[in-house]
Amino acid sequence: MAGHSQFKNIMHRKGAQDKKRAKVFTKIIRELTTAARTGLPDPASNPRLRAAVVAARGANMPKDTVDRAIKRGAGGEEGDAFEEVRYEGYGPGGVAIIVEALTDNRNRTASDVRAAFTKAGGTLGETNSVGFLFDRIGQVAYPAEAAGAEAMFEAALEAGAADVESGEEEHLVTCAPDELNQVRDALEQRFGPPAAARLGWRAKSGAPVEGEAAAALFKLLETLEDSDDVQNVYANFEVADDVMAQLGA
Repeated sequence: MAGHSQFKNIMHRKGAQDKKRAKVFTKIIRELTTAARTGLPDPASNPRLRAAVVAARGANMPKDTVDRAIKRGAGGEEGDAFEEVRYEGYGPGGVAIIVEALTDNRNRTASDVRAAFTKAGGTLGETNSVGFLFDRIGQVAYPAEAAGAEAMFEAALEAGAADVESGEEEHLVTCAPDELNQVRDALEQRFGPPAAARLGWRAKSGAPVEGEAAAALFKLLETLEDSDDVQNVYANFEVADDVMAQLGA
């Protein structure tokens, strides 16, 4: 099983998406505020804000909470400015990791991320130290019940997508970064609002990891995901299904 955005498989197995609901809200609120601050406060005219609203809807965030976050960002209120920062490095087993953060204190976040890598036996590098191992892509996600695999595949290709991966839980449509808005809009007309629509990173190849290295890697990824400052984590690990099952038990 290859590693991918949001550390989904192991997180779902542990049920962490429930107990971390508050942290999920914190991350989405930061994205809503930043998107509204850096662009128009209208989701219809601001693709980044629209994607954040989709994420908020998928997390069942109350509408008034979403509206307040957008209003704060549009008004440029004091204390609501977050800086976008990307960190890159190698984790246990030589796994390449990209960490995307929104922070109001760059020094604090850098220190926390570096400490997490060091404690896990990894190494935090310079920007672009592992970026060459990933491709920048657009991603549009739908729950599996939104459509059959064949219908989603055909609609995605007609919309200009590059590929579709359909599983038991979701359809993940990938496309070129500059095609994201076009693909999302076309699919939304056909299947309704997606569960998520965003830019992400996809590993060009995987780094096999097992045993103690795999356990240490997943602990590192979980620590990073647990940070309020961290928005997304991408890793190029490959772990056998039986090892994944043991670690997620």
